[in-house]
Parts: sequence; structure tokens; C-alpha cells
Amino acid sequence: MIKITGAKVIVTCPGRNFVTLKIETDQGVYGLGDATLNGRELAVASYLTDHVIPCLIGRDAHRIEDIWQFLYRGAYWRRGPVTMSAIAAVDMALWDIKGKVAGLPLYQLLGGASRDGVMVYAHANGVSIEETLERAEHYIAQGYKAVRLQSGVPGLKSTYGVSKDKDRYEPADADIPSENLWSTEKYLRSVPALFEAGREKLGWDVHLLHDIHHRLTPIEAGRLGKDLEPYRPFWLEDATPAENQANFRLIRQHTTSPLAVGEVFNSIWDCKQLIEEQLIDYIRATVVHAGGITHLRRIAGLADLYNVRTGCHGATDLSPVCMGAALHFDLSVPNFGVQEYMHHTEETDAVFPHAYSYADGMLHPGEAPGLGVDIDEALAAKYPYRRAYLPVNRLEDGSMYNW
Repeated sequence: MIKITGAKVIVTCPGRNFVTLKIETDQGVYGLGDATLNGRELAVASYLTDHVIPCLIGRDAHRIEDIWQFLYRGAYWRRGPVTMSAIAAVDMALWDIKGKVAGLPLYQLLGGASRDGVMVYAHANGVSIEETLERAEHYIAQGYKAVRLQSGVPGLKSTYGVSKDKDRYEPADADIPSENLWSTEKYLRSVPALFEAGREKLGWDVHLLHDIHHRLTPIEAGRLGKDLEPYRPFWLEDATPAENQANFRLIRQHTTSPLAVGEVFNSIWDCKQLIEEQLIDYIRATVVHAGGITHLRRIAGLADLYNVRTGCHGATDLSPVCMGAALHFDLSVPNFGVQEYMHHTEETDAVFPHAYSYADGMLHPGEAPGLGVDIDEALAAKYPYRRAYLPVNRLEDGSMYNW
């Protein structure tokens, strides 16, 4: 037995807000878990401090499954992003502890490596098609084998995925939510031109991805997927809101462009129908929002039965702790597809020193025991929390819409 003797929540903002759980044990070994929920960070911090940590003290840190079930089944109000992010933080920290006690990197405890590295995709963003493709060439020159293309839409002042900082896209940008305008009609006219120019300039040896960000109806998504088929997109992400999983049946009837969804999912129930009916090709649930490594492995196991691959969310709203956990998961599961990868700020990397590294289009979690990610608490304390909301979206007539 290795007894949990204490736990605390660390909130820091080295460029953006992160919530980290640190679990301590009677053997002097500690583990870290990411609990960041973009724009709602303090809700998870409170859930952990007020409702979870008191229940952890004295428990055996090795009993990961039992603690997961205790926190999930033992809460009458199950699921939801706040609860599942809190559970995920505990789960990551416990796996981190187990790996450190064993003296092994986490992927070895998950069955060992299924591949030599984890293919990642970069974000090429620009206000114009030309600028987007210039950024894509920049990443391809660095060895990336997959690039997401997002370009400004003519006639719209702002577009999802496009920011002033070409290297990083951080949408949580205001103390009170900023408001953007959206036009589906203008967007649908612009994306085929982006992919046509992309294939002409970048060739066919690079995977090209695109994020719709829940902006279309199923029939609109089907139309766009059909328009993009000649350019062989790697995937179309978040084509339509997935609360109604059957929406994807209609998209499937009209296009063979691969579909990816799930970065906002928090349990296997959010994607059960999508996977069982093979309505998607990639499941994008991530470690921190889907209940940790323990639960994400269940999702991957179900997906594998139906030839659905993983494609975990990996934007900068996930701390290096979560990225480390994701890479161990990615390296081990047989049905891995691709991993999103956005560079954190230099300040963030300094707060969270890590063993994972990039080379030739792939990341590797490294060989450090556990997750291979630590936290400099003294440095973290120098970056106090700053409230930052994700934007909201309106149609041109003023109606609220999906962001």
C-alpha cells in the first residue's frame, strides 16, 4: 500500500490559466494531474478542493480503478465537464505515482509501445489563403506530416482558428467574452478554395485537416465534405454539434470525407452511438475532459472494435501534464490515429518541465518514470490566475450561434 497523505490544487497563468492537482504519499512520491477546463478553471479547482481531496486522504494510491469508480459512481450527479475533469486529474496523478514507484514510463505500464512515435499535426492559420499556406510550408519544413488549415473568411472580420499570433492560437482572450460574427454561406464558399490551393502548393504527401468547430447543420456539413472529397482531407473536425449523435448519419449519407469529433466529450456515453454505428472515423476525446487515462482507454477500446481511431485534442488549453499523459496513451493504444499539438509558451514550458520531445513529425513521451512532467511551484506562483473567457458567436443578424 502507498497511502495518500495530502493533495493540493495549483492554479497558475504563464500565458494562460492551468489547474494542476498534486497528490502526495507517505513514501514521498507525488503525482500530477491536469484539471484545466478552459474558461471555467476555478469551478474544477473548487470541485477538487471542496469535494474530492477530502475523500482521497488515507486511500491506497495504487487502487486507481477503485478510486475512479468511487469518484464516478459515488457521486449522484455524474458526468459533466467539471466532474470528469476533476476525476481525470486524480486519475492522471495516480498513474503518475504508479509509474514513479515502478520506475517506468507510463506507456510501459499500459502494455508498452505500439509504435515508435506519435504523429502530430500542427496548426497553419492565416487571414488569407496565401498566409495560411505559408504557415503550412513552415511546419512541413520542420518535418510535420500533418497540418490543419484554417483561413480567414472573406467578408468576416474574424474567423475561428485565425489569430494575430501565427505561432499560437489562444481563443480565451478576454476578461468578459468577446463576440464574433459568423456567416455559414461565406464560409462554405471559402473552404474548397483553401483546400484546392493547399493541394496545389503543398502536394499530396502531407495530411491536410480542417476544423469546422460545430458551425454547420448536418446537410451543410455533408455538402462541404462532398466539395472537399477531391482534395482528400485527413479529416473534417466537429462538423456539427454532437449532442444529437444521430446527426452524423445524415452527414455520412452525403460524403466519404473522414469525420472527427469529441474534444468537448466527457464520457463514453457521449460517443457510444457515433462509434457503434461507425458515424465517425476519429474520436477526439482527451485525457483531461474524458475522465483520465482509465476512462479514455475504455473509449479507445470500444472505438477499436469499430475501426475508429483516436485523435486526441491537444490545444494549449491542455497543460504539459495532460500532453504527457496523452502521449503515453497514444503510444500504447493500437488504434491511434493522430495527436493535435500546439506549442505552449516558453513561460509554460518553464513552469512544467517535461520529458516529451518532438522530432520528424512525431512526439515521444520520453523514458522518465510516470508521466515525465513536473511542476515548478515557486515559478508557478509568479503567474496568478487571470479570468479569461472563450468568445461567443453571433450570426450576422445578431442571433446567438455555436462557437
